[in-house]
Amino acid sequence: MDYNTIVTYLACIFFIFIFGRIFIIPIKTILKLIFNSILGGLLIYIINIVGATFNFHIGLNVFTSVFVGILGIPGAILITIIKMILG
Repeated sequence: MDYNTIVTYLACIFFIFIFGRIFIIPIKTILKLIFNSILGGLLIYIINIVGATFNFHIGLNVFTSVFVGILGIPGAILITIIKMILG
């Protein structure tokens, strides 16, 4: 291997490392939001199963799932209270 090939490999490794450091934080944030949204959707689904005996239903859509995903259990409680107030 000549000198140019080694320098090229080292430069590529360096740029991959730099781009990885730049993009890893937003990817972690996005993956955390997706994971929490899925858990929020499951929580709303459980609320709907339990609420079926009381004729209570919360719409399971992207908005409610992301809302509960961002706020967690307090978000599910808030959506439940809003649904009870608005009917």
